[in-house]
Parts: sequence; structure tokens; C-alpha cells
Amino acid sequence: MRVSYFVTAIFLTVSVSACADPRPPEKPLPHTVLVINADAGPLRFDVEVAADSRSQEYGLMNRKSLPRRTGMIFDFHSPSMVSFWMKDTLIPLDMIFIRQNGTISSIAPDAVPMSLDSIPSTEPVRAVLEIGGGEAAKLGIFPGQEVHNAIFRNAVKTD
Repeated sequence: MRVSYFVTAIFLTVSVSACADPRPPEKPLPHTVLVINADAGPLRFDVEVAADSRSQEYGLMNRKSLPRRTGMIFDFHSPSMVSFWMKDTLIPLDMIFIRQNGTISSIAPDAVPMSLDSIPSTEPVRAVLEIGGGEAAKLGIFPGQEVHNAIFRNAVKTD
């Protein structure tokens, strides 16, 4: 009985994902400044905010490039187990999974463009930050570091 329920749940998840609206959000997404306290000092990022289901389903699909120190933050509003894939994403990405308290839980580096492989969180997270593939390693971003932004109620003043 459990196996059939599990298989049904997977089928429904795949079916819903396959029906995701492939159109970009109607309006440009809002931007926010996000700061990561890395070992070498604070790192500032200008990120788009994907806070609703349509913008989260579309994410960074069909982008041909992503400038350094930019990205997209997926705000799930409360801690959840989440899983991403790279369908229709043309560039490699680092996925940074962030806890409710603003600390980095885990990092999935260099996600492969166009892949249908699941990239899950290892624990419930409040948000996921997507930046250019390999950027986390180059900048010294690691699990345990703090991420500052209004969604974590710990924003730092920026100029």
C-alpha cells in the first residue's frame, strides 16, 4: 500500500511539473540586495525575487547568460523540502539552499543545463539562491555562512 501511494505521489508530482506554465512572468520580477558573509568578507548580490508559483516555475529558464554577482532568490515563505531541475535552463547554476534563519544549509554546484535530474534540499529551507555555475566556489561560499536579506529578517544596510 505504501509503495503504490509513493508511486502515485511521484506520478502526480511529475505530472504537475510537466504542466508548468512555460511562459515568463507577465511583469519583471522585483530585485533585492542580498549579502553573504563569506570567509573573505561580505559578498553583495543583486537578485530577482521569485516569490510566487509562476515566477518560481519559470525561474532562470531560457537565459543565455547571468552576470556575476546576480541571480534569483526563490522565497518559499516558510521552511519546506524543495527540489529543483534544470529543464529549459541554458546555463549552469549553483543552487544555494538557505534555512529560515538565513544560514546556508547546502550547495548544489554547477547544476547541468537542460537536465531533468532532481536537485533536492537536504532539509527544510526557506529559500534557494541561484547564481552562476561555479561562482560559489570561486567566491568562497560554503554551508553555515550567513545570508542577509529582508526575507530572513536580518537585512544589512547597503549603500
